[in-house]
Amino acid sequence: MNEMNERSREVFRRVVESYLDSGAPVGSRTLTRTMTEKVSAATIRNVMQDLEYLGLLGSPHVSAGRIPTELGLRMFVDGLLEVGDLDGADRAKIDETMGSNRNDVGSMLDSIGNALSGVTRGASLVLAPKHEAAVKHIEFVSLAADRALVVLVFADGHVENRVFTPPPGQTPSSMREAANFVNSLAEGRTLSELGGIMQREITTRRQQIDSLAAELVESGTILWEDKGESTERLIVRGRGNLLSEGGPAEDLDRIRELFDDLERKRDIADFLELADEGEGVRIFIGSENKLFSLSGSSLVVSPYMNADRKIIGAVGVIGPTRLNYGRIVPIVDYTAQLVGRLISDRS
Repeated sequence: MNEMNERSREVFRRVVESYLDSGAPVGSRTLTRTMTEKVSAATIRNVMQDLEYLGLLGSPHVSAGRIPTELGLRMFVDGLLEVGDLDGADRAKIDETMGSNRNDVGSMLDSIGNALSGVTRGASLVLAPKHEAAVKHIEFVSLAADRALVVLVFADGHVENRVFTPPPGQTPSSMREAANFVNSLAEGRTLSELGGIMQREITTRRQQIDSLAAELVESGTILWEDKGESTERLIVRGRGNLLSEGGPAEDLDRIRELFDDLERKRDIADFLELADEGEGVRIFIGSENKLFSLSGSSLVVSPYMNADRKIIGAVGVIGPTRLNYGRIVPIVDYTAQLVGRLISDRS
């Protein structure tokens, strides 16, 4: 950015701002009417060609104007984006969700997800915190040859039932043995603490544990990291906002791929990792976003913290790369801080 002259920077900024506003390519004649300096369309075309050579602009068709590339959007977001203050109306809509849900974290986060998608007209993602109370009792129940249920009873009375696929060859007796082993270690420990202890115990006591039970325990350890759990931890709202945009067919196909990928893989750990590098909002554009790279979408995400300043979840908005970043960033930032405060107050 520093290597551009003033004219190049203005052309670049106006192309990006126009694209974010309309989604359409920008031509040189259009820019002649908005430039601070009166220059010819030919001069602007030369500047745009230079910016295209640098990889900052591209042309969807031979005769079309220019649009920013992912690299161009990244440079704009990092160097030219002006983030506004949170609009009072947007703040009020998010605050309205707090009402009667303060004592139920799940309902509160679901309401926040709906409000976030409504305010931004995008899809919202809310990663709920894990239930971190101490475990009181665990039981494995066989449902079919390829399906089993784990019942988790916590010391605070909370109960979760999670369906999972057990390793082949499990029997009722191996499930009982696995449950006895886990329960001998579980009391007074959270699931996070229990996972690490179990791995160490399995290593040192493998000879004492029936091999089938050991496989079940190891499978259960993975299960407790939220894969396949019935309790919704990654809350996705506003899918219809993206699918009904009426954009090009290939864009809608990519967005459908995004949600299919999300529903199929539910990479919760990856989503949290995107935000798990300190406080503040982060922006991932197109292929930078490893979780949704196939869709070519953008993700604006921020972590939220508990009273101990530990990151326990995240909120985000996903949409086309031409998001109104200047407006979305303060909305996501405010929502993340609000969720963190509410969860800290409850604890």
